[in-house]
Amino acid sequence: MTIDATHLTSLFENATEGIILTNGQGSIVMVNPAAERIFEYEADELIGNTIEILIPDSMRAHHHTLRQDFYKKPGNRQMGHGRDLYARKKDGSGIPVEVSLSFYKKNEELFVIAFIVDITERKKSEVNIRTQQQELEHMARRMQRLNAQLETKVEERTLILKEALKKLEESQKDLSDALDKEKQLNEIKTRFVSMASHEFRTPLSTVLSSAALISKYTEGDQQDQRNRHVDKIRNSVKHLNDLLEDFLSLGKLDEGKVETHPSEFNAKEAILDIFDDLKGLLKPGQEFAYEHTGSEELFSDRKMIKNIFVNLLTNAIKFSDEGKVIEIKSHVNEEGLQFSVKDHGIGIPEEDQQHLFSSFFRGKNVLNIQGTGLGLHIIKRYLSIINGTIQLESKLNKGTKFDVFIPNQLSN
Repeated sequence: MTIDATHLTSLFENATEGIILTNGQGSIVMVNPAAERIFEYEADELIGNTIEILIPDSMRAHHHTLRQDFYKKPGNRQMGHGRDLYARKKDGSGIPVEVSLSFYKKNEELFVIAFIVDITERKKSEVNIRTQQQELEHMARRMQRLNAQLETKVEERTLILKEALKKLEESQKDLSDALDKEKQLNEIKTRFVSMASHEFRTPLSTVLSSAALISKYTEGDQQDQRNRHVDKIRNSVKHLNDLLEDFLSLGKLDEGKVETHPSEFNAKEAILDIFDDLKGLLKPGQEFAYEHTGSEELFSDRKMIKNIFVNLLTNAIKFSDEGKVIEIKSHVNEEGLQFSVKDHGIGIPEEDQQHLFSSFFRGKNVLNIQGTGLGLHIIKRYLSIINGTIQLESKLNKGTKFDVFIPNQLSN
């Protein structure tokens, strides 16, 4: 099929990209209206001049050499990917561009076609995205400094943290468009904003609960009770500080740069300490039923094990009714630690169980219960780091049981 010349002319004149045609000597032969708009020249001001009229002064002499090399070995090229290219407008100002080159010969004379796109707006968007990332990193560092002061000003700094989390959640929608365009910011969103919201809940609840109870112990002979709750507050504040340190390094998880810090400790005592930290979260009538067998000494990462236990126990509390017993069993031998957490709560639908360890996934029967859907995903990540395993058994309205194995690192 023969294409009418008017179609070709219309295509040239109405193209949104700038099109410039040069001859074998580098002189401009034709320009389309889009190129005139980009460079703010009239066509007759460009035609007859060499292409270097559109090259910034700092690159003009070098460009002449590049042009000669291209003429010796012409080919179709797409330029600009991986490096910044700039062109010169009539007023001498530079603009960022992307350039594609093509060529053809007519009567043995070489002609080069340059397709030019003005990417000024794209560059502005990239600058805005980098600025938002710096602001978010600055906010993270500020939260860490605030948390260091929590031990002496618990109530005041707790309110500040809650307000910071609220602002982060409110800003999530505004950030989402930019975060979707930049993969590295998406990591910050998923592992900082959402995980902070999930992980702060337990220590903050302990702080608020103990702070409320302290006010009830007003008699002189109740100093022991007051001291006990002060200790709970102090431990929870320390846990908050540990969490902030973890959040700043969460980006290293996918890169395999998170290091474990194994040490020898008494596993049974560590588990009992966790129970004591979480007693304030139990609903009326709920209680922990704990049974331990085997030896007690374990060599592993105590902080990771605590994070795993806290997530499983808080889920068992949250998804069980009042008066229900939460059964915990642990066993230590030379291979490592085996433990189970069993509740008699609402259970998990069978069709949801295969997705349970995915990030942000929540079962259809818990959508009205507060949560982010990150807890079990976090447990899975921790276990993968220390070569642990987890298995699930659950029946709807009957309860859920998690079986976890954590190897003794001395045997590795």
